[in-house]
Amino acid sequence: MSLTNKQKQFLKAKAHDLKPVILLGGNGLTEGVVAEIDVALNFHELIKIKVPTEDREEKVLIMDAIVRETKADKVQVIGKTLVLFRQGKDKKIPLPRG
Repeated sequence: MSLTNKQKQFLKAKAHDLKPVILLGGNGLTEGVVAEIDVALNFHELIKIKVPTEDREEKVLIMDAIVRETKADKVQVIGKTLVLFRQGKDKKIPLPRG
């Protein structure tokens, strides 16, 4: 599912007050971290992930891998923070239409 601009704006506004749920450590992106992100997405649907790396290319690669592995939609990236959305079965966050 890809998000429309209207839906992204809506989710950006909702994510504004959120704190990062996942903080990548020194080991980077491991299977355990991906599993935690999966659990957080199932529970919250909209989450922030902090990727503390100074290397810009590495940060982009890690964020792309997270999006690919979790099958979530990237809402936005602000500095080292990635905002992800994946709608669950319960649809806790109703999205505006197109």
